Amino acid sequence: MQKIRNVAIIAHVDHGKTTLVDKMLLAGNLFRENQNAGELILDNNDLERERGITILSKNVSINYKDYKINIIDTPGHADFGGEVERVLNMADGCLLLVDAFEGPMPQTRFVLQKAIEMGLKPVVVINKVDKPNCRPDEVQEMVFDLMCNLDATEEQLDFPTIYGSAKQGWMSTDWAKPADDITAVLDAIIEFIPEPKRIEGPAQMLITSLDFSNYVGRIAVGRVHRGDLREGADVALCKKDGTIVRQRIKELHVFEGMGRKKVQSVGSGDICALVGIDSFEIGDTIADFNTPEALPRIAIDEPTMSMTFTINDSPFFGKDGKYVTSRHIADRLTRELDRNLALRVERGADDDKWIVYGRGVLHLSVLIETMRREGYELQVGQPQVIVKEIDGVKCEPVELMTINVPEEYSSKMIDMVTRRKGELVSMTVQNDRVHMEFTIPSRGIIGLRNNVLTASAGEAIMAHRFLEFQPWKGDIERRTNGSLIALEAGTAYAYAIDKLQDRGRFFIFPQEEVYAGQVVGENAKDNDIVVNVTKSKKLTNMRASGADDKARIVPPVVFSLEEALEYIKEDEYVEVTPHHIRLRKIILDEIERKRASR
Repeated sequence: MQKIRNVAIIAHVDHGKTTLVDKMLLAGNLFRENQNAGELILDNNDLERERGITILSKNVSINYKDYKINIIDTPGHADFGGEVERVLNMADGCLLLVDAFEGPMPQTRFVLQKAIEMGLKPVVVINKVDKPNCRPDEVQEMVFDLMCNLDATEEQLDFPTIYGSAKQGWMSTDWAKPADDITAVLDAIIEFIPEPKRIEGPAQMLITSLDFSNYVGRIAVGRVHRGDLREGADVALCKKDGTIVRQRIKELHVFEGMGRKKVQSVGSGDICALVGIDSFEIGDTIADFNTPEALPRIAIDEPTMSMTFTINDSPFFGKDGKYVTSRHIADRLTRELDRNLALRVERGADDDKWIVYGRGVLHLSVLIETMRREGYELQVGQPQVIVKEIDGVKCEPVELMTINVPEEYSSKMIDMVTRRKGELVSMTVQNDRVHMEFTIPSRGIIGLRNNVLTASAGEAIMAHRFLEFQPWKGDIERRTNGSLIALEAGTAYAYAIDKLQDRGRFFIFPQEEVYAGQVVGENAKDNDIVVNVTKSKKLTNMRASGADDKARIVPPVVFSLEEALEYIKEDEYVEVTPHHIRLRKIILDEIERKRASR
């Protein structure tokens, strides 16, 4: 029973975590036959593959040298903090994966801090040592310093380090001597990560995650804390409000490879899935029926941002999507709450409005993107930060942000961030690049990434994580340019756009359908103007006195979902449908808008 290792993998976005897990699965002799080259097994939903990020944590297990290693993949973004906390609850140790060139990044720090607080034992893997300008020894020193800063214990600081390249499929204890496989990592896991302690007594398990199946409904996933769970046994479900409900386990599953295997009983320390438990929440405890004791619930960081979600009521509603009514959207948001721990939803003033609270623009935009791919149509308002009163003082969330840029752009960066009430905390120079740390209000980060990338010619690497609530920093100037608003519904013509190009830049292509009140471009000045983009050229049989100039059109600006959310003003919505992202004014009629602004 003692031959189990529960390991969480921690890494910054794009440091090769999912690739490493895939190689470990291959080392455990799974998927030899049907593995396509270059295709990731773990990040298996489309959104994760396109963005190259892990959003949902997943469980897999490998059998190696008579040991069963349960690997838990964690998201790297601070925005998915709700996922991270409950995942670490299942592990006894962690694999910290660091890029041999970039070193530890702020979001690695975010997850690592949680792991060290929970007392997990780390094994450090320095990946990508095949890069031309890598510096493995320096990076190892940086990891040690980071652990010291996070108050790690002596035992945690005595960590083993493994070097290698997950992409090329080798790992070794010395980076100058490449090996032929990655068994060095698996050996280190077995040697250094403690086995789960077998705790005798009445059964206890904390539900830390859930799965869903169309046949059996919701499946509770967690790690057995104490005792044994058996198939067909009666158990007590200890809920948040203190009530205890009698339940029966219909089936027990343990993880094997990428799938699950049905078993009769599971002992303490192993991770399992229970079928047949009804109406549970993440954080509830499954306990022995005769002596029910609840385990402490998972504490989750508070949301820092909110957005208004509403039904699509634009003139083009229902053209793309399958689900457009408020009932559909309400059902979908309720389903999301089951799974998404850091999310909160409140009913708005009207029946067809909801206020959705989350951990940041990325956290909320992933939800919106998932919904539009499922065929929903909705409209979303401008992201707002959550303001709290602490001891009678108005406070707002503040984040720690790092920007890494070539030296010649550093003064521009400092200027941009300080205008948004950011403060420079530290600045170091390494090989012609400057690494800067700022504290900045969350409001200041909305819309900053685009400007930073533009000003640094795409060279900047920017990352941020939530720090704390601090007193309100005063007003921040957001986008100063006004909008170009369509006057009437119809088809946009190249002729009309060409004649209006000196007014600003456009967001629409010629021949696109527009409606009155849609935001079709950005004004070069700071006021909104209404323009007619549906005007076509009048054709007569008179000859024009001069050759006709061809319409020369500057390509329009095409927004991604996050960019659109960060771009809009308070009186605008982003209309999201399966095939289109449009910007619009909340009040479509021009005369009504003027009345409201008075």
